[in-house]
Amino acid sequence: MEPASSESPFQDLPEGLVEEMLSQYKSLGQKLSDAMEEVRGSRNKIRESLKSHKLLKDDATIIRSHIHPTSCGVDGSYAIERLLSTDIAAMAAVAVEGLTPPSENRYRPRPDHLSKVFTVPHNETTSLVVRAIMITMELELAAKSPHDVVLLDGSLSTPAIHLNQALSRVNEAPSELSELLVSRMGATLQTYGEILASKRSDKIYAGLPKYTSRNELSNIIGLSRHEDRAVLSQVMKGGEIVGPFEYRLQQTPDWNFSGLTGELKDKGLEVISQLRALSVIYYRPAEHFPTIRIEVSPGVSSNPSRLSILLESLQLQCAAASIMEPYPLYMADRMVKHLSTAVPVIRRATTQEMASKTTDDVGDIFLAMHGYRTES
Repeated sequence: MEPASSESPFQDLPEGLVEEMLSQYKSLGQKLSDAMEEVRGSRNKIRESLKSHKLLKDDATIIRSHIHPTSCGVDGSYAIERLLSTDIAAMAAVAVEGLTPPSENRYRPRPDHLSKVFTVPHNETTSLVVRAIMITMELELAAKSPHDVVLLDGSLSTPAIHLNQALSRVNEAPSELSELLVSRMGATLQTYGEILASKRSDKIYAGLPKYTSRNELSNIIGLSRHEDRAVLSQVMKGGEIVGPFEYRLQQTPDWNFSGLTGELKDKGLEVISQLRALSVIYYRPAEHFPTIRIEVSPGVSSNPSRLSILLESLQLQCAAASIMEPYPLYMADRMVKHLSTAVPVIRRATTQEMASKTTDDVGDIFLAMHGYRTES
C-alpha cells in the first residue's frame, strides 16, 4: 500500500468521512478567531498589568555586554517495534551544538549521542521504562556538555514525572530494562540535582518546553482559559521578557520515587524540593519568533550576569526566520524523530541474520519477526 502523499492526504479515507470533517472548518476558524481577538482586544490592558507587577521589561536592560556564549541542545526519543513474538525497544539521546561565531571553536563537530536497543517480551510497562531510560541519557549528555548554555527540550519537571511513573512499576517490567534503569538512577539523580541547582558559574541549564498548558500569568491578568505562551506571543514585542517569577510545581501524589530505597529515595525527594524553587521566564527574542518559556534555577534568574548570558545565547540561536525554536533544539529534535524509522530497519536486518544462520524452516522466523500492525 502506497503511503498518502502531501498532495493527496485524504486518498485512503472514505469520501463521506473527508467531506464531514472538512465541513467543520468554518466553525473551527470562527472559534480560533474569537479566542485570538479576545487577546488582541486586551493587549494594552495585559501589558499594563504585567508592567504594574514589574514583570515586563526589555532585554536591553539585562544584556549589557556580549560574550558570544556557546550552547547546545539536548533531546531524546524512543521507539518500540511490537512484533508477533517479541518487542524491539530502542532509545536514544543526542546533544547538538548551537550556532557559533566565526571566532569561536566548535566543541562538537558531530553531535554527541547515547543509545540502547533491546529485545524484550511483550509487556505493557515497557514504554514507561524505556522512556525513563531515555530521560537518564538526556540528563547524562546535558551534564557532560562543555558549553556555556545547555538547553533541554521540555520542562525541567518532565524527568521527575517520567522517572516516577517508571519506578512505580519497575518490578513489572522486563528484567533487562528494569535492571538498567535502576543501575542508572544513582548517577541520574545526582546529575538531575546539579542541573536543577545550576550552581556552576560557567554553565547554565535551562528547560524549554515547546508544548505547555501553564496559565500562571493568564490567571493574574484575567484570561485564565488561555495558555501563557500563546497569550504572550501576541502581547510581547521582540526583545522583551516577562519574569522571572516563581515556578508552580504541579505535583502529583506519586512523586515519591517509590521504586527506590535509602539514599537514592532521599536524593529523589531532594530533587522534588529543588523543582519547587525553580524560576520561569518568558522571552521573545525577535518579532518573527514566538515567545519562549524558560525554566531555570534561581541561581540563574537572580544573577544579572548569568541571565544576560542565557538571553544572549537565545538571541544567537533564534536568528533563523524559518525555525520556530532555538537552533540546537530544532536540530536535535529532527534527529531523534527519525529513530522510529530506524527501528524497522534494525528489525529487518536482525531477521535476515537469523534466517541466514538457521537450518530450520525460515518461515517461522519471518512470521515471528513480523510486526502486528499494518505496514505501509
